[in-house]
Amino acid sequence: MKIHRRIPVIRSYFEKRDARRLRALLILGENSEFSGFVDKRAKGASIIVGNDCLIEGALVAETDQSQIQIGNNVYVGGQTTIDCVRSIVIEDDVLISYHCIIADSDNHSALLSIRKKDLADWKQQHKHDWTTAPTAPVRICHGAWIGARAILLKGITIGEGAIVGAGSVVTKNVPPWTIVAGNPARVIRELTPEERAN
Repeated sequence: MKIHRRIPVIRSYFEKRDARRLRALLILGENSEFSGFVDKRAKGASIIVGNDCLIEGALVAETDQSQIQIGNNVYVGGQTTIDCVRSIVIEDDVLISYHCIIADSDNHSALLSIRKKDLADWKQQHKHDWTTAPTAPVRICHGAWIGARAILLKGITIGEGAIVGAGSVVTKNVPPWTIVAGNPARVIRELTPEERAN
């Protein structure tokens, strides 16, 4: 295969940008560190990161209505993508491992007659009609832990203190203080009182 052109890989979106540019894309709390990637595709989108966080993954805000809210003491691992059309809320003390996908939209319509136009629209205008794809908010509650390569789909809530096993695909709400795993994820067991202690 002939290579048309080479595109340099940049480890961090902000390696060649100043702090002022970072502030324009997101609100970063006190003592938080950000080495990930921000793709704010609409001017009205809101991305807020609380205090004492470490964000190594990608935060993508698709529309003017997109709101990504990350609480305090949150970790988002490298190569994790948080892709928001409307609302993704991550509460305090949450750990999200690497290579996870968290999305509040299906991104495309189930109807082929609509879906087949998506690529052409993106290639020509870098636009996507988000009204054609089902969307529902995602919430990850206080103290939850999301294992590596987990996928969290639209409209779900991960309950307080819950653990999502590595490689799981979460399609339904996860009860507080439980461990879920699998595809689709199901409850493996409840956490003990000792495991729930702060």
